[in-house]
Amino acid sequence: MPRQLTVAPHLPVAELEARYRRTHESVERSHWHMVWLVADGHRVPAVAALVGYTANWVREIVRRYNAAGPPGITDRRQANPGAKPLLSPALREELRQVLDDPPPDGGLWTSRKVAAWMADRLGRHVSEPRGWEALRALGLSPQRPRPRATRGDPETQAAFKKGGSKPKSMP
Repeated sequence: MPRQLTVAPHLPVAELEARYRRTHESVERSHWHMVWLVADGHRVPAVAALVGYTANWVREIVRRYNAAGPPGITDRRQANPGAKPLLSPALREELRQVLDDPPPDGGLWTSRKVAAWMADRLGRHVSEPRGWEALRALGLSPQRPRPRATRGDPETQAAFKKGGSKPKSMP
């Protein structure tokens, strides 16, 4: 029989339930719920099914509570700074200056061209969405010429542009 996960006695079970019921922060509320149910004797798979998380996440939250006590229950997302930006401030400024001129191959700056420029400067592959993100971070948008209809009937297009008679009926 597998051993049951135990909860450290930082707080009595009644206090765990009280904190679960009075917490209004949704993430912390679900964490208190998990710890309370496990402390009350429920098995981890049953708690996971009840709260809608995986059994591994329930175990992780209980481990955090056991190691740090009530402060271990807090929502840690706000303290996560995320990944560092792909472009340093100096490279971002260089990109801003480069975008003032047309791209080396002519045409307009697109996400793909910006990603190629970034890859050249960073010395590694940069995907097209990262080029789009760099453009958006500078307050710009990727430029792309409007597509042209190449299969249209020239007579119908001319009549439409002139605002003349209705186009001939479609076959």
